[in-house]
Amino acid sequence: MIKNLVETIVEGIQEKKGKGIVTIDMDKIDGAVCRFFVICQGNSPQQVEAIADSVEETARVKAGEKPIRTVGVGLSQWVAMDYGDVMVHIFLPETRAFYDIEHLWEDAKMTAFADED
Repeated sequence: MIKNLVETIVEGIQEKKGKGIVTIDMDKIDGAVCRFFVICQGNSPQQVEAIADSVEETARVKAGEKPIRTVGVGLSQWVAMDYGDVMVHIFLPETRAFYDIEHLWEDAKMTAFADED
């Protein structure tokens, strides 16, 4: 169920040409706030927001899931979407580089996806 949601979220990101998609499996990390992180970036605030909309729609239609909470829409430099066991982070490139959250969880299993054109 969780892996299906993660795959569906990745599909929603790819639908709007999100780049630098990484999933982080947090199952073996003590004290983790969720089971998976999905991280990506868009090239503009408009693309960040479009990716967030696509993730929400794809997860609702294909996995029957809605986010518990979404923050950052409107500013669209960093949108965070909370699906309980899965947290989605959609960044502008400079914001992603500044926070570098992938490297906070270096002990977790990370999977990177090739950018689609």
